[in-house]
Amino acid sequence: MSDTDRPGSAQRAERVDTAKPSVPAPSGESAAPARSADAAPAPPGGTEPAKAEKTASEPVRPAGRQGPPWRRPRAYLWCALSLLLLALPFYLDRFWLQAGLFAMAAAIGAIGINLLTGATGQLSMGHAFFLAIGAYGYCVLAGGNDVESGHELVGLGLPTWLAAVLAVLLAGLAGGVFSPIAGRLRGAYLGIATLALIFVGQHVLFNARDLTGGFNGRSVPPLSLFGFEFDDSELLVAAVPFQSMEKLWYAALVALLVCGLFARGVLRGRPGRAMNALRDHRIAAGVMGVPVARYRAAVFVLSSMYAGLAGVLLALIFQRTVPEYFGMILSLEYLAMIVIGGLGSVAGAVVGAVFVSLLPQVLTRWSDALPLVSAPGTGGVSPGEASRYLYGAAVVAVVLFLPGGLTRLVPSPREKK
Repeated sequence: MSDTDRPGSAQRAERVDTAKPSVPAPSGESAAPARSADAAPAPPGGTEPAKAEKTASEPVRPAGRQGPPWRRPRAYLWCALSLLLLALPFYLDRFWLQAGLFAMAAAIGAIGINLLTGATGQLSMGHAFFLAIGAYGYCVLAGGNDVESGHELVGLGLPTWLAAVLAVLLAGLAGGVFSPIAGRLRGAYLGIATLALIFVGQHVLFNARDLTGGFNGRSVPPLSLFGFEFDDSELLVAAVPFQSMEKLWYAALVALLVCGLFARGVLRGRPGRAMNALRDHRIAAGVMGVPVARYRAAVFVLSSMYAGLAGVLLALIFQRTVPEYFGMILSLEYLAMIVIGGLGSVAGAVVGAVFVSLLPQVLTRWSDALPLVSAPGTGGVSPGEASRYLYGAAVVAVVLFLPGGLTRLVPSPREKK
């Protein structure tokens, strides 16, 4: 039997004959590569979508880039704000410099509690306890054995810069002692547990008179760094006398910048994504491999260290620490800061801290010109009470009408896209 008589040979021959021969490309053009068997079929109609090609004169920019920094309006805004902050000590008086320093110290503490409450979803009512550890830890470590208000105070007499660093670490150590509880509790249960720290701290501050000075508090040694004293001794800079507030201004600016950049890096990196996963869904975060208890404990320690640094700055600004200041109202004010400014963002913590800390100072300065507000001790509504009413109303307004905080009023470049 011949090959042509075999079954199926006619079909095979027909398939070979019907196959399209390759057409040679015209002269001057290169032959197009043959379409492989696995290639995707052409769309209906026999036409393929044309791909936009960049011309040689148009630069190719990576995704997310918006040109050189000098062409971005936000860069000009940051430069102008930086120059303004650097120049303010040459023009402001002591009252407003002290108010600005309060705002910067509050911003550092607000960044810390925003990492814990805003980014991780852990409610903390005991932030003032760690501020007190930082403030009094600095006084004890840097102070000497002095007698104030009839009490003999205990101090180690360490160099002030070393005492400031150790006070921040001491606040972190206190947070580490409490971190096993913070790693296993959440929500209102953690809030109640941290609220107990306020009552314990107030009892210790009022009764450990050898360390804290009791009700009258104790004086704060001025900071000294590489032989430079941050005290009230005058230092002429461009014919402007610089005293303690002017000198501390630049130290606080550096501290705020470092703390803000570090927190921003944490939130934008892998730890920040894990913290947001814990906040949004704890069980899903654990399934994805996030160590829930360890992350909660670590963020609590970090937040405590931020609070300790804020406490050291507050002590240096006040130049005297008193136990009454580090009460429950201070913790509530820090919660109000992050709610008003915006939960989970560094900029929100700074904006909220500026709003809450400067409002009482503004009302105190212009209490005579404002209606329903009277000077302290003259009856009526004092500036402190009026400020609490106002930022309490601000918290309600933000929760109802602006859940993202005041920072949502100015959309970021990512949101504009």
